[in-house]
Parts: sequence; C-alpha cells; structure tokens
Amino acid sequence: MFENPKGLGVFVAVIFALGTLLAGCGDKQAGGARPTAVKAMNVLRQDTPITHVYAGQIMGTDEVKIQSRVSGNIVEKYIVGGQSVAAGQPLYRIDSRQYESALLQAQANLAQSEATLNNARTDLSRYQQLYASAAVSEQTLATQQAQVNAYEAVVAANTALVRQAQENLDDTVIYAPMSGQLSVDDVAMGTFVSAGTTTLVSMGTSDPIFAQFSLSENEYLDLVAQAAKTGGIGATIVELTLSNGSKYPIIGQIVTSDRALAAQTGTLTVKALFDNPDGLLLPGMFARVSLIGDTIPNAVLVPERAVQQLLGKSFVMLVGENNKAVARTITLGEKVGSYYVVKDGLDASDIVVVEGLTTLQEGGDLAVTMVTADEMGFSIEGDTSNFNTRELTPTK
Repeated sequence: MFENPKGLGVFVAVIFALGTLLAGCGDKQAGGARPTAVKAMNVLRQDTPITHVYAGQIMGTDEVKIQSRVSGNIVEKYIVGGQSVAAGQPLYRIDSRQYESALLQAQANLAQSEATLNNARTDLSRYQQLYASAAVSEQTLATQQAQVNAYEAVVAANTALVRQAQENLDDTVIYAPMSGQLSVDDVAMGTFVSAGTTTLVSMGTSDPIFAQFSLSENEYLDLVAQAAKTGGIGATIVELTLSNGSKYPIIGQIVTSDRALAAQTGTLTVKALFDNPDGLLLPGMFARVSLIGDTIPNAVLVPERAVQQLLGKSFVMLVGENNKAVARTITLGEKVGSYYVVKDGLDASDIVVVEGLTTLQEGGDLAVTMVTADEMGFSIEGDTSNFNTRELTPTK
C-alpha cells in the first residue's frame, strides 16, 4: 500500500495533519490555502566513517584504599590530601610504644629459650660421652635428646614471635604502595585506626586512565567482526567527547573487557585506555566514547530530524517541483551522529524538509527557507549539546 510515494504522503497527511486539512478546506473556500513555512536542506553525499557512541565513565587504572596493618593512634602525618606521592613514600606513623614493648618482650623470651636450649645441648653432649663408656643408660640419653628437641621447638616459636613483633613495629609507619595521587578525604592526626578496617586515605593513578562503557551483545559481535578486518579489537580507534562538548585530543584503544555479559542488563563492560599526561581526565568524569569503524564511500546522508516512521516504513518529505511537498519512502542504514545513512530512496539532488513537518501534507505548497547543517546544529560526529550524565549506565 505504501510503495506508492504519493499514496504514502496522503496517508501521512491524514494521520498527522487532520486539523490542517480541515483548516485548509476552510481556507480554500475563502480563496486558497497559504503555503506552509518549512526549513529544508540538501541531502549530503560524502565518505562517512561509521561511529558508534556510548555513555562512558572515566576510571583510574589503579584505585587503592590504604589501611593500616596495626591498630593505634596516628602520631605523625607526612602528607596532605590531594598530594601526589611516589611509591614507598611514608604517609603516616602510628604510636609505636606498645609494639616496641612487645618486641622487647619477644626478644627476651627468645633469649631465655636459647639459653635453655644451649644448656640442654651441653647436657646431651655429656650424656653421649657417658653412654659411650656405659655410665648412663640408653633411656637417659633418649630423654635428654627429647628435651633438646622440645627446646629447639620453643626457640623456633619464639623466633617467629620476634619476627612478628618486628613486623608490627615496622607497620606503624604506613608507606605509599605505588606512585599516584591521594584523595582529599585523608584522616587527621590523632585519629585511632583499627587494623584492616579504617581507611586512612585512598589513592590512584590517572596516567594512563580508563574510559569504561558497555556494549550490547549485537554491538559486541559487530565489533569483533570489524576487528577481524582491521587487526584486532585493540586496533579500534576510540575517541572521547567530554561533558562540555569538547573533544579529548588523544586517541585511545580498547585494552580489556569483562569475561561475560551482565546478567541483569545483557551488556558487556569494556575499558579503553587513554594517555593522560596533563591530568585533564579525572576518575568519576562522564564522557561520550566513540568507536570509529569502517568508512562508507559516497554515503547518502539525511538528518534524523527529517525522517518519519509509519507502520514500519521510513519516509521523508521532499521539496518537489514548484515548491510542492513530495513524500518519499527510504531505506535506512547506520545512524551517524545527527544523520542516517540512506541505503535507498534518495540521491544527492534531493532537498529534504527538516523543520515544519507536523502540519505538512503531500502536494501542499511550501514556503521554503534553505538552511545548512551548521545552522541546524547537525553533525556526523554526534550531538553533544544535550549531554546529560543521568543518561549514563552505572558502571561497576
């Protein structure tokens, strides 16, 4: 029924402009309908890279919560929040007095057990000589040997306690596990911290940095198919557009993906890596992640705004001869920024209506104002003017 463009236009007019038709009848009775004011532009034809855009979030490559291995009050603080630190740099010192006492006690116990062991070994040596001359029984010698073995076990246990006490004392100074930048929510001096529970400060590295986003199952399969032609997923060009609409100047690459689709959303989490030498990208930022795919040569492009849908069909309204409205059924391909790639139905000589469609009917007279893509804000790179972080899919 809708293969005839004229018939399609009439049906569209009936559905979407019934009021206009009725008003038009009245106007004709009064002396003729006025032309409908519309904005229109030429169909584009150009080489077009296929770009897929996703909502992403910036994440540090390493994020660490620094906690103490021992409990106590912080008595020295060597850093301030937000500071950049090097691996191995001291950050805090915990009151060490109880750990020094524990070490001294462990060392004393070890010294006592070593003295007892030395005495037992001396007695064992004497008993061995006496046993050789049949002056003591074999049982006496065996008993003394057992005593020596027991004292050796005590010395080994006390040695371990000394090592543990020394480690606890060493752990009263907390060091940076890596190079990076500290968060500003560091604890104050005098705070009591519990071993393995209290977070003293968090830190991370931001050069390079990740942009994390999610792909649907079909998008993932398409990406793999494209990567097979271009040298692997790692060769896919990845670009970032920041929340203010500016484009990040450094190209990234996909470096890792989750092992399975998320059960609840059916999407695959993917990370792209970007160099961040100036620290412009901060963990927690939101950005548009663009994957640049194959280029379609001489693609015909029509603005998304010009395309209307009806009963599974896609159509546009054209400016025909004598400025008459003409409906045209089209076959859509990929969406690229503000445009659709048109597989069939249009050529570069066509002029499409991009504004004023709500009251338009096929065959009607048009008062046409020609506009450009720049004037309408159209771009094959996507629309970033309405960037909204609430649209972003939460990342884990």
